[in-house]
Amino acid sequence: MIDFEVYTFQIDFSGHVSNVVYVQWMEVARLKLFEAAGPSVREMAETKGVIPVLTETQIAYKKALYFGDAVRVDAWISELRPASAWVEYRFFNQHGELAASGRQKGVYLYRDTLRPYRMSAEERARLEPFVEAADGEDRA
Repeated sequence: MIDFEVYTFQIDFSGHVSNVVYVQWMEVARLKLFEAAGPSVREMAETKGVIPVLTETQIAYKKALYFGDAVRVDAWISELRPASAWVEYRFFNQHGELAASGRQKGVYLYRDTLRPYRMSAEERARLEPFVEAADGEDRA
């Protein structure tokens, strides 16, 4: 979970949060999620030459967010494969109302060759505590 506040520069001409801001929030939430599991994206790039690459982003907008709103973003992994993962997101306003939901598929690639990197058993084990069903319910 990560909290954000809506600022004036995030508002589009319609008066609500611009669509691109949700993608930015997803990026921050995803980086924080993988940082919590360790190693961070930066550490993977520096020590193994491995980078995450997004291959798909989906967002469903439910309720507009406005300047001054407090936003909570929940993020978790819904599908973990050896070289890829789906990360799910839910965006809530300060009243706990669902404002949007989304998901992203990412793959790990070797930076120099752009070939898939397969996570070790240890790396996958560190991510397992963050794996839940797509609806946010525990899979256990």
